[in-house]
Amino acid sequence: MTATLPFKISTLVFVKNTKGQHLLIQRNKSPNKGCWSPIGGKLDMSSGESPYECARRETQEEIGLQLADSDLHCFGYISEKSYEGAGHWLMFLFDCRRPVDQLPAVIDEGRFQFFSREEVESLAIPDTDRVLLWPYYDQSRDQFVGLRADCKPGGTLSLTEELLLPTNTSNGRMSKKG
Repeated sequence: MTATLPFKISTLVFVKNTKGQHLLIQRNKSPNKGCWSPIGGKLDMSSGESPYECARRETQEEIGLQLADSDLHCFGYISEKSYEGAGHWLMFLFDCRRPVDQLPAVIDEGRFQFFSREEVESLAIPDTDRVLLWPYYDQSRDQFVGLRADCKPGGTLSLTEELLLPTNTSNGRMSKKG
């Protein structure tokens, strides 16, 4: 009999400065200890926290930036099965529309640094981020994409694009074509 893995729901928030550089955190904790990642964290499910509420709370807690829902664009989700063999994750992906130019102070979660998109490719980032997260950020951050990934350790990473919706670029809201 196989043990049941925990299921966690989280957000990732892509924050940039006015030069277009990405603010990343070098994580001090698992998962992805030692790797660079966008900021974010787990939903407080006991309070019924929504993904937008979580993204705003995590942004405030980690970098001191207060956001309104309108400052965020949810551009997709990634469902990762058996990530690091330790659990399943459902991550909601947000593009922050408010720039941050000052480097935040170090927190217990890690330290921050700004990187150009090209520099991100040479950083220590999780394999799934290199294969899934960043390419879809590049291609779909103005749309909405739903991804499913099988991340079983020792297996080949498999990806299924479940959903791709264009947005109406005049107001940033999703529109149904057809």
